[in-house]
Amino acid sequence: MITRTPSSRPTLPASLRDSEVSTTHNSAPLWQQSLAQAVKTLGELHDELGLETQHIHLAESAHRDFPLRVPRSFVRRMRHNDPQDPLLLQVLPTAEELHATPGYSVDPLRESDSVVTPGLLHKYRGRALLMVTGACAIHCRYCFRRHFPYADHHPSGDGWDQALQYIAGDATLSEVILSGGDPLSASDHKLARLASSLASIPHLRRLRVHTRLPVVLPERVDSSLLGWLTGSRLKPVMVIHSNHPREIDDAVRDAISRLRGAGIPVLNQTVLLAGINDDVSTLRALSEVLFEAGVQPYYLHLMDRVDGAAHFEVDETSARRLIWQLMQELPGYLVPKLVREVAGAPAKLSIAPLTTP
Repeated sequence: MITRTPSSRPTLPASLRDSEVSTTHNSAPLWQQSLAQAVKTLGELHDELGLETQHIHLAESAHRDFPLRVPRSFVRRMRHNDPQDPLLLQVLPTAEELHATPGYSVDPLRESDSVVTPGLLHKYRGRALLMVTGACAIHCRYCFRRHFPYADHHPSGDGWDQALQYIAGDATLSEVILSGGDPLSASDHKLARLASSLASIPHLRRLRVHTRLPVVLPERVDSSLLGWLTGSRLKPVMVIHSNHPREIDDAVRDAISRLRGAGIPVLNQTVLLAGINDDVSTLRALSEVLFEAGVQPYYLHLMDRVDGAAHFEVDETSARRLIWQLMQELPGYLVPKLVREVAGAPAKLSIAPLTTP
């Protein structure tokens, strides 16, 4: 491998960082106050977990390339003094991220080819994806959008008018997906206005939200969020992202219970990650704990080959063996579908289990 120079991750303009607007004011919602207090430095993370600090300097370049960010409630679920903790490994910058690997790129899904108006991607028939914000509550090191130039694709001037006009003009669209960044990093005021505008488009039927916040910052699921999600004719669907059973604690279970109580179906997507969940016992436990909490296991993704994340990859053959083992240990409704997303394909590609040794 060759060491690469850290890329220049664009600074997000204020309009994209509305999760940080007024987050230090006492009148801000609890989730915004918690988000403002997130751990953002390597030294602080090491101090919180009692980790050795002699190797911090090796990870500083990776941190500058893609800054560390993790809510304290998620840090509290990590094991103290365990540098191999599976929750820690998802967020800890390492020198490995600076190794250039053949087959990896800054835009592995060629999403820039799917941008039809600023902030709107149209990859698959029947649904379109709105990048509501470039902000996230947590910076996962394997994120396939870690290099995405959000500032270049954010609506300006007329705001979301262009995207809404495109959606209104395509009667084949029945669903809009709110994504980002993490869409729930945006304020409820902004999200409510956007949801209301989408509900006025007659051919839309569903509003899907892809988010990690109910897992990493469960206080985000409050009455204000539930109000706009359930306040229109569009059927809401929430897809959360959890990779390890220890991510699901009582606070997360309560957040999911609030969503389910409001009539919102909750599905989960997992990314298969080396050293974190690439074994049958972890995947089995994750499916069990999710279902007990009221979440349907949905997808198990092979990792997208984004620059800086090669050390997380699980090869396809190993993944196919894992899913076959999982199928033998769980009822079918608890087995997520193994998939890979391929640039330019009309849908996610299902990957068959490997049933032979």
